[in-house]
Amino acid sequence: MIFIKKDDEYYMNIALEEAQKAFDKGEIPVGCLIVKDDKILSRAHNLKEALNLATAHAEILAIDAAAKELANWRLENTTMYVTLEPCPMCAGAIVHSRINRVVFGALDNRDGAVVSSKHIFENNHSHKVFVTSGVKEVEANKIINDFLINKRKR
Repeated sequence: MIFIKKDDEYYMNIALEEAQKAFDKGEIPVGCLIVKDDKILSRAHNLKEALNLATAHAEILAIDAAAKELANWRLENTTMYVTLEPCPMCAGAIVHSRINRVVFGALDNRDGAVVSSKHIFENNHSHKVFVTSGVKEVEANKIINDFLINKRKR
């Protein structure tokens, strides 16, 4: 883990805006953006239901868009901001796309693959990913919990 940097809360607020877009569409409310040199390369939110695609997680969509923006699959010297701890699929994509740092809000005790369980970044030998967790954690947990409460009411 590394310490929170000056702009982490600013960028996480934007990721939370993306999560709200997912919430409004009935998607699991996860938002993500990728930043390089203080420029937002991409922003995305979950679209699994809308696209009927299991891989349409916010992180995967943001990685794809950032790669297109840079015209390079190697996203070196970038930071990903995501409202929820990445799952195994997304953690693997983060490693393979060579993102240097991941900042996330809420832990995912069930499917989280960064610090909650599988520790994919630690067990990887090809690329080092630095992690900061708990940024805007209260807000990130709230949007997930609100979504789950609303879903149960239906």
